[in-house]
Amino acid sequence: VQLQASGGGLVQSGGSLRLSCAVSGFSLESYGVGWFRQASGKGREGISCISSADRISHYADSVKGRFTISRDIDMNTVYLQMNNLKPEDTAVYYCAADLDAAAIVTTIPRHYDCWGPGTLVTVSR
Repeated sequence: VQLQASGGGLVQSGGSLRLSCAVSGFSLESYGVGWFRQASGKGREGISCISSADRISHYADSVKGRFTISRDIDMNTVYLQMNNLKPEDTAVYYCAADLDAAAIVTTIPRHYDCWGPGTLVTVSR
């Protein structure tokens, strides 16, 4: 099982980015996937997740209305569309898989088993 996040970069405040999480070794119809971020000097924050079977999604209050999670089953990729970015969104962003097929998907980091390397998002003022 592997996950690889990409799409980070430098963007001005108010701009947009789309992150991608390419997964291998499992189907997105089997396990939930979450997006997380960690700003410098802070703990890891769960920001969004999408379930396997019914595609239910959840968002942290800090990104609700600005970020959208989606997935492409054929491409085995989960996306995070980030709009109206703010300087406080600056962080390393990670995707992870919850390999408990019976679990209710959450944005709690300790519920996730497999993590990919992060991608840096920097939002300038």
